Formats: sequence, structure tokens, C-alpha cells
Amino acid sequence: MDRLVIGSTSRGAGKTSLVVGIGRALGGKLAYRKPFGDRLVYRRKVARDYDASLLAALFGLPGRPEEVTLGFEHAKLRYMYDDEARAKRLRELVPADDPGPLLVEAGADLACGASIGLDAVSLARDLDARLLLVAAGSENQVLDELSFARRRVDFQGVALAGVVVNKMRDVDNFRATHVPELERLGLPVLGVIPQHEPLTRPSVAFVVERLFGKVLTGDAALGRPVQNVFIGAMSADVAFRSPVFRHPGKLILTSGDRSDMVLAALEGDTACVVLTNNVMPPANIVSRAAERGVPLVLVSQDTFQAAKQIDDLEPLLTAGEPEKLELLARSVAESVRLDRLLPGTTFPKAAGGA
Repeated sequence: MDRLVIGSTSRGAGKTSLVVGIGRALGGKLAYRKPFGDRLVYRRKVARDYDASLLAALFGLPGRPEEVTLGFEHAKLRYMYDDEARAKRLRELVPADDPGPLLVEAGADLACGASIGLDAVSLARDLDARLLLVAAGSENQVLDELSFARRRVDFQGVALAGVVVNKMRDVDNFRATHVPELERLGLPVLGVIPQHEPLTRPSVAFVVERLFGKVLTGDAALGRPVQNVFIGAMSADVAFRSPVFRHPGKLILTSGDRSDMVLAALEGDTACVVLTNNVMPPANIVSRAAERGVPLVLVSQDTFQAAKQIDDLEPLLTAGEPEKLELLARSVAESVRLDRLLPGTTFPKAAGGA
């Protein structure tokens, strides 16, 4: 069984997206573990990691999502496990059968979990696994982070599989200019994945879930991506003169008593209208939104609080976005040398090359 620990040089580099792309290339034949959870969610009073739940939903993985994670809190994990007990518990996470390669996702960055022995390098040592580094950002950020990791991090006892560069805007330039430099450092570049704007846009459903909103209309359009956010704190006449208000796929934040703003939003190409302060609009406006198929979402927060929450959102992948999943799978298959990443694995369909 191939064992691969996937770590990243910075938060949001795209480890989970890479795992999803690999899983699609494998036809769902894989095992997934995330020993140190960093995206805590509650389902029926059970704590589980968001990414573990996503992988289980996408590929029908056996077992419960909460079983793939040791815990979420440093203090609790430090109390529960000493070095010997932690290493033993990690070995127990390795499947007894052979469902496919074992992909182990590390924490937010290379340092995450180091004080409790659950960082990417420690996981690779304890599980006798190869280590893949994922880096994303500007060209200089990627080069700085990978160079620092190679020159300053102790990889002794760890087989470094290589690196995957993610979300790169100019792939050809990075390949020609910087890949040789990284490989001279002893960092085999197994793939450079381009930036795809649709993957950076959260769906309406994702925003609604994060705001704990109540959907009044437009259930069928909840999968639509949010491309812009407009705060409707002015009159409708002033809003019409704003270029952002005329953009397609916008989410509009306004109070439910601002009938003029809500009606103006319904006349344009609007992905969603979020009604703040728990103020319901008049019944005729709700009916109009239902006719247009535009989601009206009621939230308890005021406009400022809701806007801040949306601005802070990390656009995570969800199981209900087939277009994104297909784009991601295609991009990974075309951009990553999966045959070099998992040399002992047979892929049911041809994998792309870097």
C-alpha cells in the first residue's frame, strides 16, 4: 500500500483539493486520514473534521469521518498521548486491508501540530510514509517557502516525494523559470496546477450554511457561485449607478425592510439576497423572488457582521458542486505526475503529466 503524507507550506495551499483530485483519478479507491483536525464541525453533537466529512461523502469511504482524526485541541491531545502512545495510535489508523493508497492530510502548514508530534514531517516518520509538500501563492512566495523548508527543516528519516505547486497564475513561466531551480535544491516538482477562478468562488449554499441563514425562496439556485458581494446600504437609485451592482452573480446584503433595494436586486442578475437583522420583507417581495428563482436568505446578524463573516470565508469545496469537482479532477489529472506521486498504484484511467 502506498502511504503518502500531504503537507503544505502555508494555510489554504489546497491539500484537500489535491486529495479530491487524486481520489477522482483513483475512482474513489483510497484510504484517507487526517490525524490533527483543523476544521472542526459538529454533526449530531459529534465533532469531526470538515475535510474528512467531505472525502467520506464524495467517495463513500468506510468508517465514520470522526474516526480518521485523533483530535483538534493541542491541550487535549497532549494530555491523551505521550510519544509512544501517539505513535501506536497513528499506526492503528493504517487500514488492515488494502483499499488503495493511504493519503494522510497534515495540518494547516508545516509547523501545525509540531508540539504534539502531529506535524507533516513527524507524521511521515511515524507512518513510514513519503512526504509531499504543497505550496501556493505568488511565484516569490512559493519559492521562499519551499526554499526555507528545504534548507531549514530537518527531513532526516523522511522520504520526500516532491512538491506540487498549486493555484499558479502563469504556469508556463513558472515551469520554465523556477522548476529547474527547485529541482536543483532536491525538490522534484511533480506538478504545477493553474489557478482556476471558479474554484475560488463559494456557492450560495456554502455562504448560507456559514451564516446559519434561513432560505425563504430559490432553493434550486443554491448551487450558484457568488462572484461579487454588494452591501445595499444606499438608495436603489444610487445602487443602480454602481458598476458592482450591475455585475452578474452578485450577493446583495441588505435589511429586509429595504423593499426598494430588494426589488432592484431581483431585477438584475443576482445570485442571492441576504436579509439581515431577521427582518422579513413584505409578502409580495417574497413572491416576486420565488417567481424569479432568486434565493432570499434571512440571517440574524446585522449588515456589518454578515459582511465581515462573508469576507472572512475560506471558499471550501463542497460535495454539492459537481462542476467544481469535475474541473478540479481534470486539472489534477492533467497537471500532476500521479504515476510518480504514487508509483505503486495502478490508476483506472490515464493520469496527466507535469
